[in-house]
Amino acid sequence: MSTDPERRTAFVTGLRELADFVETNPEIPIPRASIPVHYFPERVTDSEMCAEIDRIAELLGTEIDPVHLPHGHYTTARHFGPISYEAVAILAGARARHEALTSYRDCVTPDTDTVHAA
Repeated sequence: MSTDPERRTAFVTGLRELADFVETNPEIPIPRASIPVHYFPERVTDSEMCAEIDRIAELLGTEIDPVHLPHGHYTTARHFGPISYEAVAILAGARARHEALTSYRDCVTPDTDTVHAA
């Protein structure tokens, strides 16, 4: 769990600096989509990670999102306009499926040239 006071202060300071910068520089484009700030608990047992997300959901005053459960993601989120704080535990089954899907990475090379002209 990342609750180190120095890291927290640096995180909050960085968010405020970004907000101030964007506010005082209206020519800077902003993202069109919403922006999530993710927290992933330490990789321990599924039940320990779920307990951590449950604890965060209680602090946020939110529920566990059932939409992501079939995919092995135990999540909760609180939205602040287009910004959201999302706590996500990726369960062991989902990690295993991802590892299986990516086990052939770099075994196939496409024939097309992917270099873009400047």
